[in-house]
Amino acid sequence: MCGLAGLLRPTPDTDAARLDALAGAMGDALAHRGPDDRGVWVDDTAGIALAHRRLSILDLSPLGHQPMASEDRRYVVVYNGEIYNFAELREVLVARGHVFRGHSDTEVLLAAVMEWGVEEAISRCNGMFAIALWDKQERALWLARDRVGKKPLYYGWAGGTFVFGSELKALWRHPEFDNGVDPDALALLLRLDYIPAPHAIHVDTFKLVPGSLLRIDAATVARGSVEHDPQREQRRYWEPRERMSAALADPFKGDVLEAENRLDELLRDAVALRMVADVPVGVFLSGGTDSSIVTSLMQAQSRHPVCSFTIGFERSHHDEAHLAREVAEHLHTQHTELYVSGADALAVVPTLPAMFDEPFADASQVPTALVARLARTEVTVALSGDGGDELFYGYKRYDRALRNWRWQRRVPAPIRRALAGSAKQHGEASRTGGFAALAAEMGARGIGDVYRQRVARWRDPEAVVTGAALPATFYDQPDPLHGSGTPADAMMLADFSVYLPEDLLCKVDRTSMAVSLEARAPLLDWRVAEFAWSLPLDFKRQPSGNKHLLKRVLRRYLPDSMVDRGKRGFGAPVSAWLKGDLREWASALLDPARLRSEGHFDADAVHGLWREFLGGERKWHTHLWNVLMFQAWLEHWQAQRRDVRAP
Repeated sequence: MCGLAGLLRPTPDTDAARLDALAGAMGDALAHRGPDDRGVWVDDTAGIALAHRRLSILDLSPLGHQPMASEDRRYVVVYNGEIYNFAELREVLVARGHVFRGHSDTEVLLAAVMEWGVEEAISRCNGMFAIALWDKQERALWLARDRVGKKPLYYGWAGGTFVFGSELKALWRHPEFDNGVDPDALALLLRLDYIPAPHAIHVDTFKLVPGSLLRIDAATVARGSVEHDPQREQRRYWEPRERMSAALADPFKGDVLEAENRLDELLRDAVALRMVADVPVGVFLSGGTDSSIVTSLMQAQSRHPVCSFTIGFERSHHDEAHLAREVAEHLHTQHTELYVSGADALAVVPTLPAMFDEPFADASQVPTALVARLARTEVTVALSGDGGDELFYGYKRYDRALRNWRWQRRVPAPIRRALAGSAKQHGEASRTGGFAALAAEMGARGIGDVYRQRVARWRDPEAVVTGAALPATFYDQPDPLHGSGTPADAMMLADFSVYLPEDLLCKVDRTSMAVSLEARAPLLDWRVAEFAWSLPLDFKRQPSGNKHLLKRVLRRYLPDSMVDRGKRGFGAPVSAWLKGDLREWASALLDPARLRSEGHFDADAVHGLWREFLGGERKWHTHLWNVLMFQAWLEHWQAQRRDVRAP
């Protein structure tokens, strides 16, 4: 795992020393992602510079150093991630005459590009990655992101320079990156708790969409952001809706036992591939279905006890440590658990803006940061159970949305329209449950509209964010599957396309990389995803509970008592924090005079919710938390920019 950064000028008007200094500073901002090595490559005749920070996982020798040039010297790459099938690709490439000096997956990636070209090479890779590759022959820069979006990649304009990096802090180090806050992106934050790709918090700044490629040359840079359409110019080499539709059109033909055998086989291979490393490997274990199955499959394929890690919470209903301990004892893992106090958790909150770089308001970021820190004391790589809910129907909100959708279709259309119109009078109150919430869903055109109400925070963020026009996302489509599959499939697709990469995987990436830990998610192997999409819904959803097929596989490794457990969230007691130890911090950030001065929010509306919350009238903690995460981020970003300008 690593950090990458770089820049491309519209004309070769900057000398090599200056390019080296600029790219080097951008890369050094990512030292936490790669503390083991540093590299910068410059071609001043083309105006290109690439920087890399390395966390050594495969081939710890200098032969794994980046930026790395291809054997024919045509390509130069900086790359963050792991290509899990690199050994298989290497065998094919050796047979075709390629010669390798080391055994890193980076060298295999470059040989694959030489052999098949950029797009086909990327499509052959099974892994998690963000890639920046310079083609000397065509004088073109390629950016690529893995299929699911496990690794981040930002890009944008700093004045007339095209800049890119694993995190925004790299872009901030360019002295001309004075891009302000994008109010439309801020509205998305209030709606979802995160900002989905291709949007980013700054104007003229974007995130590469998962499964996408972007080709940039000097002529494109010269045209600048004015003519840039991030949706149109990003090419999808793997698109979830297309792949799910294809899987649904060619469904799995066997019975549930055959499906169980096939899933066990796929997961075993996915886990085994992700256990390959030249450094210690462990696993995050919560005791739930997903982390338990990953841990079970690791231990089944390991000659030694697997290192497992769990965080427990003192005097909290969020505590799951005892569940994880039971699983660890049954599997005989080398288990480490750490019980943390409320003070330990609260101490993480001030570090969140620097950790995430972009405002991010999923409060489970706090316990995730704590378990990543714990794991890093013993291992450099940790496997996680991310993806099981989105692929195997794990969320209770799916059932609630389906129930509401069935109810609505029984209500005559004129009554539905009248109720939907009345919901507008309730404003944000329609988000907190009861009749107002039900009325707000009555205008639904399809399951997508109903489900959006399950995942949205602020109902109408445009009313509170100054100058915002809320961009459409995947969640705004009435039928995300465009007529294929069931309503349940459509909801899982929406979460897989948006919530999974932009919330869950972002959270794990930032918290793990903040402590130089690589996190890997075997359930999100693309082969597992496409198999899951081919399954009939009743293989996932049963009256006895959800994630049926996953649990059938898990019963091969654990007793029923450790499988049949209700789903629990990996959450944080935000409401108690804001009324307790964080009250003074929150009051300062939500001060009406401060909000008016900064100009991003309707100060009266935001402070009104704060007063209501403190008075106990409504459960506004989720609304307030994403505003607070923006406010804390804004303070951090402005301080960072002052530091860059100071010299």
